[in-house]
Amino acid sequence: MTNLNYRYLLLPFLLIALSLNTLIISAQEQPDFPKQKSEFWKKVQFGGGLGLSFGNNYTDISVAPGAVYNFNQYVGLGLGAQYSYIKNRDYYQSNLYGGSIIGLFNPIPQIQLSAEIEQLRANVSYGATNLNPAIDDDFWSTGLFIGAGYRAGKATIGARYNLLQETRRNVYSEAFMPFVRIYF
Repeated sequence: MTNLNYRYLLLPFLLIALSLNTLIISAQEQPDFPKQKSEFWKKVQFGGGLGLSFGNNYTDISVAPGAVYNFNQYVGLGLGAQYSYIKNRDYYQSNLYGGSIIGLFNPIPQIQLSAEIEQLRANVSYGATNLNPAIDDDFWSTGLFIGAGYRAGKATIGARYNLLQETRRNVYSEAFMPFVRIYF
């Protein structure tokens, strides 16, 4: 056979190979459809708080992420986590960690009422003094807060009150405390 005959035999194989290659490449391309959020994720807001406080021999660092599921424009339910490191040099050092469940009610868009239960584990180390030896104290602190705030956009500023406040073995010095909540 001559070279001319081989060309005619190879031509159909080359065309088939090129066609298959084109099909394989186009099968791997994904259509450019915009990704839609599910109905569940459209109702979820994320937020929380960050805190840094430094002073004369004092440090306080807090991280508190959270998420809220809005059932409708009036009612939401959320979960939160919290970690805080607090140190007052020559007096005490503590690590606080735990979580919370919060219920939110918005009777009108500008007013937000809340109820929150919080469970924190406290690991506190008191330094030795001339009168007392060093003490390590580990305990659970439970808070049940009711609160009210003014809501503007994604932020709420208000106050909450701890119904379970104890004077001894509590992580908060007062039952009444201000708050700022931001959820996106």
